[in-house]
Amino acid sequence: MESDTTVRRIKLHNKQNNVSTEGNYAHYGQDRNGYTDTDKKSEVNSYLLREGVAAVLVVSFIFVLWGLVHLSLQQLVLGRSTGEFNAVRARRHLESITSVGPRPVGSEENEVLTVRYLLAEIEKIREESKNGPHTVTVDVQRPTGSFSIDFLGGFTSFYDKVTNIAVKIEPKSGANHLMLANCHFDSVANSPGASDDAVSCAVMLEVLHSLANLSNPLRHGVVFLFNGAEENVLQASHGFITQHPWAKQVRAFINLEAAGVGGKEVVFQTGPENPWLVQAYVHAAKHPFASVVGQEVFQSGVIPSDTDFRIYRDFGNIPGIDLAFIENGYIYHTKYDTADRILTDSIQRAGDNILAVLKHLVMSEKLADASEYRHGNMVFFDLLGVVVVAYPARVGTIINCLVCMATFLYLGKKYVMPSSAGGRGVRELVYAVGVALLSWLVTLLSVLIVALLVTLLGRSMFWYNHFYASICLYGAASVGKLVLIHTLAKNLYYGSVQRLELGELFFDVSLALWCCALVYLTQRGLCSAYVPMLMVAFPLATKLLLAREFKHRGASVKYAVCFLFGIALPYVHFMFLIWVVFEIFTPILGRSGTEIPPDVVLASLIAVGTFLLSSYFMHFVYLARSTKWILAVLASVFAVVFLLVACGVFFPYSSNPSSPRPKRVFLQHTTRTFHGLDGQVEYKDSGLWINSFDYTAMKHITPHIPEINDTIRRRCQEDLPFCGFPWFLPIKFLVKKNWYLPAEEVSPKSPMEFRLLSREEKEWGTIRMSFEAKGPSHMSLYLRPLHGSTLTRWSFGDGIPQFDLSGEYFIFYSHGLEAPAWNFWFEIQPSDSGSEEGMISVAISSHHFFGEDKLTPQLDLMLQRFPLWAFPSSWVSTYNLYRY
Repeated sequence: MESDTTVRRIKLHNKQNNVSTEGNYAHYGQDRNGYTDTDKKSEVNSYLLREGVAAVLVVSFIFVLWGLVHLSLQQLVLGRSTGEFNAVRARRHLESITSVGPRPVGSEENEVLTVRYLLAEIEKIREESKNGPHTVTVDVQRPTGSFSIDFLGGFTSFYDKVTNIAVKIEPKSGANHLMLANCHFDSVANSPGASDDAVSCAVMLEVLHSLANLSNPLRHGVVFLFNGAEENVLQASHGFITQHPWAKQVRAFINLEAAGVGGKEVVFQTGPENPWLVQAYVHAAKHPFASVVGQEVFQSGVIPSDTDFRIYRDFGNIPGIDLAFIENGYIYHTKYDTADRILTDSIQRAGDNILAVLKHLVMSEKLADASEYRHGNMVFFDLLGVVVVAYPARVGTIINCLVCMATFLYLGKKYVMPSSAGGRGVRELVYAVGVALLSWLVTLLSVLIVALLVTLLGRSMFWYNHFYASICLYGAASVGKLVLIHTLAKNLYYGSVQRLELGELFFDVSLALWCCALVYLTQRGLCSAYVPMLMVAFPLATKLLLAREFKHRGASVKYAVCFLFGIALPYVHFMFLIWVVFEIFTPILGRSGTEIPPDVVLASLIAVGTFLLSSYFMHFVYLARSTKWILAVLASVFAVVFLLVACGVFFPYSSNPSSPRPKRVFLQHTTRTFHGLDGQVEYKDSGLWINSFDYTAMKHITPHIPEINDTIRRRCQEDLPFCGFPWFLPIKFLVKKNWYLPAEEVSPKSPMEFRLLSREEKEWGTIRMSFEAKGPSHMSLYLRPLHGSTLTRWSFGDGIPQFDLSGEYFIFYSHGLEAPAWNFWFEIQPSDSGSEEGMISVAISSHHFFGEDKLTPQLDLMLQRFPLWAFPSSWVSTYNLYRY
């Protein structure tokens, strides 16, 4: 009897063509039939793949599928357009909107010029269609409101007289139910905002033109909302859905957004629930492009972004569809986001899709009572943009369970039932799963060590402008380590085990691991479980169909080709999902702050992608005669690329007009003033406050601007609200490395005014303090209770202070044109012990994003010194601190 610590030898049972004999092929000698070691080895090798053939087949398979993915992404418009949507006219709208330049809230460009253009075009459409079966009604809304949101850690937002242009088209007999289409025409400061989101508004204008001129009346109405304050963290959409009278009739919505520039617009959020919306998109969209995986990843909070979808869902309680352009996020929110970078075909496909889906929805009976169809979720995904597969989540659960049962039966027959021909016991399978998981762990640790070495060498983000260099470095390391570990396992741990049996065993390991993922995701109720379902069902079916071929001829070329062909469909879809992950996350790593080592993140993504992609290829390591040349090539690629990276050959950024990769730097020329309890100025300084939005900080900037170096680094002053600096948004946890270069005092021609209006002690022991602020269109308020004091009530949102960020509260303020002074109050409960430093620190910052106060001579000179590959976004700000 063998001991528990002995590796049990797996023996291949007698098969046709003498694939194996009754013995083991690892210990060579002369058997009872007179065969020598060499004879047996030759016979075994005849049933194994040659190393070169195996490598060529797998590499060719990956490259062909990767080519199909890229081909599908380049085919923006499939077939001929119906002609209902005019992309050329929409492009003219896009160029007109972006011609005024950046459009931050409160600027003349946003509040006057863009509004004037949109209203003029809407009026033309109204006049042109007035004799048709529809009426077009226009309303300019300028709402004021406040709300709290758990974005970027959580903060409160207050807006005053921001701009919405709402256009309602309905049958002349009227409509009780409305569909909402939303875009935003404002942009971030210093960016023309072509993709985010002028192109969507251009598309909506043309869709409005098409619907208004239909000869047959619509069943329901449509509201086209051109909202003018989305970049101020979703303010205008909140003003519409909570205050506009038309909002009560809205039953569903479509939101048009961007996380990149051009390409295909992807459906990445739907619901909540309401599967009929997905079915409408699947049925009507001319060029479908959708993924429930994107929805669940986005809603997990992993991506540091949000859209108006959240406002309509949370504050309006209505379901919708969220679409966004995702390609080329490197230039998202930069000066490069221009109209000429958006292909006319991108506009055409977006227009065709939006028009077709809107027409379908406004003619649907389901829109009249959407709540009746509000049950369950939908599994949906497209196959290379050609067709969308969609089915209810409950059906998906049934399919997943059936696939799991088939897998359990397949594995049970092999490993559990003693009477089965292939019964070998569960222990070998468990050991093999352990080998696979160990290979993943060791590979991940090895790749992370490489990433840390790259970071320590000061070569972080070398891949930002050379993405495939990261694949060659971290990908080669991942694949090489996996192959090495399995080769060692084959030759040492399984040294006396038949190779064909090992190939079967490690195919089953991959099947079992994917099945475990399927069970887990299904149990969690995630629609993304369809991915492991595909990665189980197709390989299992392929393996069963090829069982006779494998039994008779072993790992023949025919077997390998048929096996790869059988798993092609799930693999091509999985590779598309991997493309989406890197297309989104790689640019994000260029604006994810100074605290997250991006090479560690990217290396981890590549390693995990390698594990998942290679899962069904690893058994080829055991079916191949050797892997020494594969390992040699991978090691050589890794060594060469690592040497090039270490020598600094790959520079992270580029100013190439055709493919810019800018470094994002934020500069504020600011004056800080600190007041004591008596209101007198205790300290005042001025400087250029500089933030890097990526991990390389000022490493590449210092050679061009020597003054910006580590001698002017500023640490966070934890006793001051938000470190004592004028943060525009509460992102100090992401950007902890700051530089403060002394400069002249700023003197805005429209300075901020801030004063305490009243201080009143309430009967329940709290103190109410009322304030008034007058200033530019953007201000930030920071509240920090001191020494046991607590903030109990305030005039924002629902009246209850929310989102205590480590003892601090952040209130974001903006206004449109001609807004009155900002008045607010809060109540604070003093601590019993009291403090000589006061109860609360109140700080307020002003941000001058446009106009004559946006730039100072010193700031302008500094901007001119930045290299071309940098994108310095700049403005003038002030910071005033008071203690009470």
